[in-house]
Amino acid sequence: MSRIEDFAQHAAAATGRPLAAGSPEQYDDLHTWSVEELSTFWSTVAEHLGFPLPGPALAQERMPGAVWFPEARVNYAAAVLDGRPADEVAIVGVTEDPAATRELTWGELRRQVASLAATYRRLGVGEGDRVVGYLPNTPDTMVALLAAASIGAVWSVCGMDYAASAALARFQQLDPVVLVHAPSYVYGGKVHDRSTVVAELTASLPTLKATIEVGSDAWSAAVGGEAELETAALDFGHPLWVLFSSGTTGKPKGIVHGHGGAMLEQAKVAAYHFDLGPGERLFWYTTPSWMMWNFVVGGLLTGASVVAYDGSPAQPGTDGLWALAAEHGVTALGMSPGYVAACQKAGVGPRGHALDRLRRVGISGSTFPASSHEALQDALGPDVQICSISGGTDVVSAFVGPAPHVPVWPGELSRPCLGVALDAFDPAGEPVRGEVGELVVTRPMPSMPLFFWGDEDGARYRDAYFDVYPGVWRHGDWITLTDHGSVVIHGRSDATLNRNGIRMGSGDIYEPVEALAEVREALVIGLEEDGGGYWMPLFVVLAEGVELDEALDARIRDAVRTHASPRHVPDVVIAAPGIPHTRTGKKLEVPVKKVLAGQALGGSYDPGSVDAPELLEWYAEIGRARHG
Repeated sequence: MSRIEDFAQHAAAATGRPLAAGSPEQYDDLHTWSVEELSTFWSTVAEHLGFPLPGPALAQERMPGAVWFPEARVNYAAAVLDGRPADEVAIVGVTEDPAATRELTWGELRRQVASLAATYRRLGVGEGDRVVGYLPNTPDTMVALLAAASIGAVWSVCGMDYAASAALARFQQLDPVVLVHAPSYVYGGKVHDRSTVVAELTASLPTLKATIEVGSDAWSAAVGGEAELETAALDFGHPLWVLFSSGTTGKPKGIVHGHGGAMLEQAKVAAYHFDLGPGERLFWYTTPSWMMWNFVVGGLLTGASVVAYDGSPAQPGTDGLWALAAEHGVTALGMSPGYVAACQKAGVGPRGHALDRLRRVGISGSTFPASSHEALQDALGPDVQICSISGGTDVVSAFVGPAPHVPVWPGELSRPCLGVALDAFDPAGEPVRGEVGELVVTRPMPSMPLFFWGDEDGARYRDAYFDVYPGVWRHGDWITLTDHGSVVIHGRSDATLNRNGIRMGSGDIYEPVEALAEVREALVIGLEEDGGGYWMPLFVVLAEGVELDEALDARIRDAVRTHASPRHVPDVVIAAPGIPHTRTGKKLEVPVKKVLAGQALGGSYDPGSVDAPELLEWYAEIGRARHG
């Protein structure tokens, strides 16, 4: 029996309602109950997952500012660590060097967290103080987070690919008291020394009381003690961590989530939508800078073990993630659409790897083309479910995703997640079906941000989500709710193509264009011009040795015309030296749109949040040429 079926049985017994989850129709009934009886749903979830919480779940319903479980006292670290079998593996730490693989049992994880928490306390860290990490994706990073959470300190982390300026743009907002850092990280067969960056961070954070270097004698002493784990009993909404927005449209926003909300949302998705629990193993390729790292940590809430990998997904070969999943008995593996495409173009993938335990492959980060889905499903076979999810840093969870007993349609996401009152609105705020609308959430979720760091009056928070539809969360994605209950994600609504009043998501253009063997990647922009004009260029990064001649130009245009829309054939196809992305792999559609419109780069984005900031200058030059 799946965990969602077990939950449905538990909910049926608790409420007297005929709830089940073994078919699409039963899931839909369960989902309807979960959003109509929101308070009862979350109380039932907490009880079923082993985190029983007293009092009403949703004491005050409003957005923003919902009040959840006001009588409860919680601790995220306690929820992860309490009641686990001491001798079973909790975290597998993997690098590009197989000889460096190490395992932490639940007992050892608990001991290290308790010891580091005692160290934090000796350094003067108290509830609400900020502990920050400049760290790779290793078990030590998870220990550092859980130790901070256990004492009520607030955690934030940047991956070590971030330059000093990018890390400081985030950490300087927080006035941290402790910096936990590593001396280096591994990527692409190389050890990247970051001691110079660490020195700059230390010198530029005047509120620091201490720094601790992972791997040093100080670290060994910090995690080597025999202290008992003492977890602070905290309000449900006590700040747990600060996750930062990408910074591609301005100063990175510090998004604050609470202990209780993150605990319940992450455990719900992991247990009910990915069927994780004891005996399962989760591995999602990520870095600590991306919310999927927090999602992986959240997998521990179910009793599942997790893999923390510091390295390149294509090391030693393009199929590196598949090899790691086979080696470590992974049951749920997560990756990006870009990695799937790279494997398919290289002619590699899951075939040839002993993936006997693999049951689910998660996809996140951007839209997943139907053609890629079909090819991957063919390679995986019918017994492995492809689980595309869509959510965000904003809620450190998913709005839409899989369910174990609901079909998956290529290019679509199976269902809204339990407890998520998802809808699609037109500009007037009316629900739409079978056509493109704004992704909205009409009732609160417990992991919605508590606040933005430094946003004293809440204005930035309200403007980010509630400026269009008062009292309703607008996420900023275009979606279509289909007649069979699935959800199609079209891309960001602030980068949507709207030619002659006909809207289309950029992902609908990328799928057919990037399916061409000659095209490595594409970027499409729609620009409103003075006098009512509309310019829609398509930038393509070509495969090695390929030139953009008339024949290829015609094939690209025909692919858009045939497989997307004849109304959205680009005005011009331009060969580009590259496409800039956020550090988590998302294409920078909005910043590129701004510079093509003639806006100066200036302070409109954080260069440290971009994988190749020099590329924006290339696009800006095109904008300057067009606008004189």
